[in-house]
Amino acid sequence: MADTVLYEVSDGLATITLNRPEAMNAMNVAAKVALRDAAEAAAADSAVRAVLLTATGRAFCVGQDLKEHVGLLLSAHETGSTEVMSTVREHYNPITRALAGMKKPVVAGVNGVAAGAGFGFALAADYRVVADTASFNTSFAGVALTADSGMSWTLPRLIGASRASDLLLFPRSITAQEAYELGIVNRLVPAADLAKEAEAVARTLAEGPTVSYAALKESLAYGADHSLEEALEKEDELQSKAGASEDHTIAVRAFLAKEKPKYLGR
Repeated sequence: MADTVLYEVSDGLATITLNRPEAMNAMNVAAKVALRDAAEAAAADSAVRAVLLTATGRAFCVGQDLKEHVGLLLSAHETGSTEVMSTVREHYNPITRALAGMKKPVVAGVNGVAAGAGFGFALAADYRVVADTASFNTSFAGVALTADSGMSWTLPRLIGASRASDLLLFPRSITAQEAYELGIVNRLVPAADLAKEAEAVARTLAEGPTVSYAALKESLAYGADHSLEEALEKEDELQSKAGASEDHTIAVRAFLAKEKPKYLGR
């Protein structure tokens, strides 16, 4: 992976670290390619049982690198190209699909401002551990753009359509505390404890029943836009898979023996 994104796997946990602190982890082309490749690598690696997405410096990610973008935009105008926003198709969509769709839990450790696509990436995670000094901003309408990185899907499901419309139509910074009260943040922690707490959450998940977590992710996504009857059918299908996993047998045996289960992730 490029230096703009660091990637490390240790004891079942893949840590993906956005690493452009001098640019507040803005997404230039190199960073987008590296993040896409890292997320897809984590999704495909059977040795990875959980993912931690975090960042260096004072920001989590401020979204698109506008300094690079303006050059590409002017060049496109000169050549008559209509592909200036192909980055959504080539980068942001694959990143979001990999984070939200991988069959293992993803934790976002949000250390600072998360804006635009950075906000979207945090929302694509399954669990958000957030520093009390962090903030969130949809940003898109502020630069005459529309939502990407899955935010049109994730944000209203977390906070409701009315509140999502408010944040998207009138972009502004909201504090970590307000984000917690809205339901965006799962765990709010002191900034000094963010790295430790986010890793602890992610490692707990990496040691857990991976098949169960995959089924939970799938059922939650499915249930969001299907009928109750369809959701019940999906639960039946997924419960059969979870019940046939080695980890379920391990859990039942440990329960009967009054021991803590040691899951294998299969």
